[in-house]
Amino acid sequence: MTTRIHHLDCGTMHPFGAPGGRLMPRRMVAHCLLVERPEGLVLVDSGFGTADLADSKRLGRPFLTLIRPDLAPEQTARAQVVDLGFDVADVTDIVLTHMDVDHAGGIGDFPQARVHVSAEEHRAAMEPASLLEKRRYIPAQWAHGPQWQLHGAGGEDWFGFTGVRALGDDVVLIPLRGHTRGHSGVAVRTPEGGWLLHAGDSYFWHGELERPPAHNYGLVGFQKLMAVYEKERRTNQERLRELRAGHPEVTIFSAHDETEFQHLA
Repeated sequence: MTTRIHHLDCGTMHPFGAPGGRLMPRRMVAHCLLVERPEGLVLVDSGFGTADLADSKRLGRPFLTLIRPDLAPEQTARAQVVDLGFDVADVTDIVLTHMDVDHAGGIGDFPQARVHVSAEEHRAAMEPASLLEKRRYIPAQWAHGPQWQLHGAGGEDWFGFTGVRALGDDVVLIPLRGHTRGHSGVAVRTPEGGWLLHAGDSYFWHGELERPPAHNYGLVGFQKLMAVYEKERRTNQERLRELRAGHPEVTIFSAHDETEFQHLA
């Protein structure tokens, strides 16, 4: 049972082309969750890790030039877990929406944790099938040999989605592929009985879930460029709009929207 949920920004970014906020947002975040459960702490996504800061070149020049992350030591998940009064070993599980560089970088800071991810996403990272996949995954981020917990297809109904129970009934992987081969959302039951749905990179800006959707056109282009399955990405965005409109007990947020992060944090 979830007892408390913390919202963490594990990597503020300042995208190239952001002046005025017309082409790209001025700031983006790496929105992660720290979930307190009696069994231990659960981290949903992990942002950038201490090893990324120590050797930022491994993130790649295109990423550093275009996304321009702060790479601030105090923003690592490890630093924020300790700042909240916990020990690193208290994090027993990490659940990843996907394994892009700004989502999986922190897993090495919690070497004892089990790392949950969809089996399809894990295959994409370990056996990249395209130039896009080869460039987006950084094997050094999992060189420590994580305790992978891989979750296959199938599962139970979760508000019309197929939900894979990652950690009992409180943390559920929701297949939302498109941005990557095995991209997932992560639903966490709140202490009040509702749900938070971390939608990862299913969308990047809060306006995209409005009806009709509003768009930041720089982000639209970026999402199309990075999508492995563009049609499925757009289909899943529409499904998220329907979920938001029909189920107020589910709070949906993306990994990078600063407005959503400020509202929830």
